[in-house]
Amino acid sequence: MSEFTGLRAIITGGASGLGAAIAARFAKEGVHVAVLDRDLAEPADGILAFRADVTDAASVQAAVDEAAERLGGIDIVVNNAGIGAQGDIAANPDDEWMRVLDVNVIGIARVTRAALPHLRESAHPVIVNTASIVATTGLPNRALYSASKGAVAALTRAMAADHLHEGIRVNCVSPGTADTPWVGRLLASADDPDAARAALQARQPHGRLVSPDEIADAVVYLASPRSGSTNGFVLAVDGGLGSIQVLRG
Repeated sequence: MSEFTGLRAIITGGASGLGAAIAARFAKEGVHVAVLDRDLAEPADGILAFRADVTDAASVQAAVDEAAERLGGIDIVVNNAGIGAQGDIAANPDDEWMRVLDVNVIGIARVTRAALPHLRESAHPVIVNTASIVATTGLPNRALYSASKGAVAALTRAMAADHLHEGIRVNCVSPGTADTPWVGRLLASADDPDAARAALQARQPHGRLVSPDEIADAVVYLASPRSGSTNGFVLAVDGGLGSIQVLRG
């Protein structure tokens, strides 16, 4: 039996990309899983799905409460829902700043706030947020996105401090450039998609994009009851992008 057997998890943005990989990985470990997403796809066998918009508090509260009722409680919250943005500091108008921060940062607050009463009833409560390598490494043309994910990393540490006395651990995973549908759409819109993909791969010290399954494995580690001394931590899964410089040629 897995240490996860019988535990219950909700995952925002769980219908596709990283969220779907995380949901599948948890289900494999014996976790009872519910995904929350604005655009629901057909979930895998054994995974529940609830429509929720993380920018709408009433939508979040209803979905979290329904998931908790169907699952019999909540032990794990994965705040994975997020959107991207491109450009330097002058590229995005105010309404785009508000939209990205609303989803990527305030959405975490809404979901966590709704889930806290259920987490407080859990024997193994844990929250895992999804940040990004841009929270700690400056990359070009990612000003707004970097600001939002830097806020996620800071919020993670603040939440860990606030809820330590309740036994609720809070960590976050910080992916490098991952092979997700969002990255796929960015590449497809490039003048030369193949060259754009090659450039992204070359930027990674290990020469390839990070796989969703690698991110899912990191989330599982952070959420495990066996990781009880890991708290307030930002775990980079980036092929060394934030810490290693490789000279080629």
